[in-house]
Amino acid sequence: MALNQTPAAERIHIGFFGKRNAGKSSLLNAVTGQELAVVSEVRGTTTDPVYKTMELLPLGPVMMIDTPGIDDEGDLGSLRVKKSRQVLNKTDIAVLVVDGTEGEAREDREMIALFEKKQVPYLVVYQKADLLAEPSKADNIPGRGNEGSVCKAAADGGREMEGRQEYPALYVSSKTGYGIEELKKRLAAMRPEDEDKDLLEGLVNPGDLAVLVTPIDKAAPKGRLILPQQQTIRALLDHGCVSVVVRESELQETLNRLSQKPALVITDSQAFGMVSKIVPEDILLTSFSILFARYKGNLEQAVEGVRALKHIQDGDRILVSEGCTHHRQCNDIGTVKLPGWIRDFTGRDPEFVYTSGTGFEEDLSSFKLIVHCGACMLNEREMKYRLACAKDQGVDMTNYGILIAYVHGILKRSLAPFPDIAALLED
Repeated sequence: MALNQTPAAERIHIGFFGKRNAGKSSLLNAVTGQELAVVSEVRGTTTDPVYKTMELLPLGPVMMIDTPGIDDEGDLGSLRVKKSRQVLNKTDIAVLVVDGTEGEAREDREMIALFEKKQVPYLVVYQKADLLAEPSKADNIPGRGNEGSVCKAAADGGREMEGRQEYPALYVSSKTGYGIEELKKRLAAMRPEDEDKDLLEGLVNPGDLAVLVTPIDKAAPKGRLILPQQQTIRALLDHGCVSVVVRESELQETLNRLSQKPALVITDSQAFGMVSKIVPEDILLTSFSILFARYKGNLEQAVEGVRALKHIQDGDRILVSEGCTHHRQCNDIGTVKLPGWIRDFTGRDPEFVYTSGTGFEEDLSSFKLIVHCGACMLNEREMKYRLACAKDQGVDMTNYGILIAYVHGILKRSLAPFPDIAALLED
């Protein structure tokens, strides 16, 4: 990722859903003004979700997602439908594309019910308006009543249609451009309210000095910092702060040479043990992973979940999940260091299961604990989905930084910048 690009996790994710040949791919191309998706008359041309980052004015940085048809058939088709529905877990705005010459089908109504169940803002777009006599009128659409209403599925998508209720709809033609600009305006108006969240909210003031301890990660390409470090530096610049970036091996010397007391020290979790011994107790200390846990909305759950380590027994299953994919190193944090720290802390020999990237276990019931990375590569909606899965199935979930601080006996100190969360440790 280039330093001047908005990270994928910080982009608004817009998913296009619909039946095969409803016109999803051609609509995505029309909205973006680019040939991003393959368009064909052959049903089921899109076989896997297609992701594309771009700037979409007036919305800003977005991630556009084209999905397979929700009416695909057969064993392989069922897997494609499953992938389409999984995209919803990371979708900030959903666009349901309906063939305007055919009208809504059962699959479309089921998707609307799913949007509402998952509380995903959505817009229904009727494609191929150029083939309709008066596309602005709802009664031109087969399956719609003259009053412009539709049957809406019940929240679980599995019961009978109940009532007739309006939902946001728009008529477009990717062929002629009819309605495309209006669609862009509608999407911009649906921008998530919390899109301007602040990674360092309440932690620093203009002119403050912050020290970032950044071990050189062997998994990061030469000449680059890992994403959490990049984003934290940018956040400090936005706050008008002075940042000093050092490796853990130069931290002591750096602190000795500073004429101004740091307001905050932020370290990579892997160096927590060493850094906590160097940084004086009167200086606030936390980690990039803990910062991102708060930013993604899972800090409280992670602090409560880490206590499950006290009850780990031999053979208990622990899921270690990372939001990114990278080449495993000989001393990899997820597959080597974390398991080692857990075994040393508990004195037990649990079984470890690993997932990375978009892969995440749906059935979590067999796990005693889930340990997740800082999720810098996942958007907030997907992280909340994973948290909800764990909570609904009664499985404790924590994150790398919280666990590492806990096993080193410095969790309370690392949460000092967040007194409301630190208070949970007193319970």
